[in-house]
Amino acid sequence: MKIFTNPKNKLLSVFLFLFIGITSCQNKAKKVDQKKPQPNIIYVYVDQMSANMMSCAGNTYLKTPALDYIAKNGIRFTRAYTTNPVCSPARVSLMTGRFPSDFKDDKGNEIRENRASMKIPQVSQEVANTTIASYLKKANYELYFGGKEHLPESLTPKALGFNKFSDDERGELVNKAADIIKEKHENPYFMVVSLINPHDICYMALREKATSENDAILLKRAKVELATLDEAMKIPEGITEEDFYANYCPPLPKNFEPQIDEPAAVKSLINARPFRKNAREHFTDNDWRHHRYAYHRLTEVMDREVQVILDAIKNSGQEENTLVIFSSDHGDMSASHRMEHKSTLYEESANIPFMAMWKGHIPAGKVNEVDLISNGIDLLPTVCDYANIEGVSDNRGKSLKPLFEGKDVAWRETLGVESEIGKMVVDKNGLKYVRYDLEGVEEQLLNLKQDPFETTHFTNDPKFKNDLERLRNIYNTEWFE
Repeated sequence: MKIFTNPKNKLLSVFLFLFIGITSCQNKAKKVDQKKPQPNIIYVYVDQMSANMMSCAGNTYLKTPALDYIAKNGIRFTRAYTTNPVCSPARVSLMTGRFPSDFKDDKGNEIRENRASMKIPQVSQEVANTTIASYLKKANYELYFGGKEHLPESLTPKALGFNKFSDDERGELVNKAADIIKEKHENPYFMVVSLINPHDICYMALREKATSENDAILLKRAKVELATLDEAMKIPEGITEEDFYANYCPPLPKNFEPQIDEPAAVKSLINARPFRKNAREHFTDNDWRHHRYAYHRLTEVMDREVQVILDAIKNSGQEENTLVIFSSDHGDMSASHRMEHKSTLYEESANIPFMAMWKGHIPAGKVNEVDLISNGIDLLPTVCDYANIEGVSDNRGKSLKPLFEGKDVAWRETLGVESEIGKMVVDKNGLKYVRYDLEGVEEQLLNLKQDPFETTHFTNDPKFKNDLERLRNIYNTEWFE
């Protein structure tokens, strides 16, 4: 049907046609199924926590009652990965649902590490229209963000439309978050609670050898971090040093020694910062065990902060109207391969906790040990699914809602992960194809079933020749073209 037939009104006709088309598209994007409930969604996002750092994961060297509560009343995934095991790139994924390498820094280089990530210029309109904030605003959600950002200017919470309610990253943050939870809200809300710990463990090795200018600046600014670390490192009162190391410190990990045929890229990563090299070469066994002890205590600090959030939800009667998701940006090596810090593709650094709880909607006490999860590309479509709006940024990202609800659905066979020293593809059977590129191209095939601690590799094993070729092809065609 024509809107106008008079030739004199052709220009007006075209304008009106375009206006109706644009308005229609906008209305379609904002369409929300009002028949389905829209829960409040709280994403608790912590810093530098490996997947096994919970008592519900079988770790007996710490107690995490808050995290255990989420697991007991929801679902825990054991095969969840970050998109990139370092702070800022992982957080770019949080906001955009994309791999960090989808972005370039101000010099046109692929984003793979912190400094470059902070130099991402203004993002495209396509990215701006498909952030987690953009979608949830269309679904009429209130947006709250508190705590650590570590994001480029164009992707900060403020730039994307969040209400930034706290710059603190610790107790003050969770207390303010609790106040918001207790308020009455006309619309559902999405809240990110971005906690810093157990990240303070970084400063143990750093203060031993902060010889570079940047590291010295970091150390000078870290008064709260160092005080928190010192508290975590304290030997319990009344305990002798001998008893402390004999009965209180976690043992050295089974993969304490460097990997056989350790890649040059890993060596280069360690040697690039003096404090890392110093830790590998000069930390004693007791130093490493004390590092692990403090890491566990800092995780308990964070768990107590999470408890404040859970108490606020429960005491305000909102447990049956609130979806809680918990994860971390990356892990910590925690003495594995004589390393601390992050940025590697080993499991301790790349495999992260991921749990979800919504009473009455997510079956309680489930553990998913099969499906490959990416908190970077899967979170956005998941929260949008619960907000009853379709959200797509990277089309390889998938809504986790069916898995949360225990439905039998076809799932991905492989998953990609990036880092500043290389990239990898892990498959559902526990094989990992890693292509390091920091010191020339180095390939490794790892097998998490036969060698869960990644003490060696199977790259040249004839029995895995076909697997090597298969994952090499998947790497090139499905994840990192």
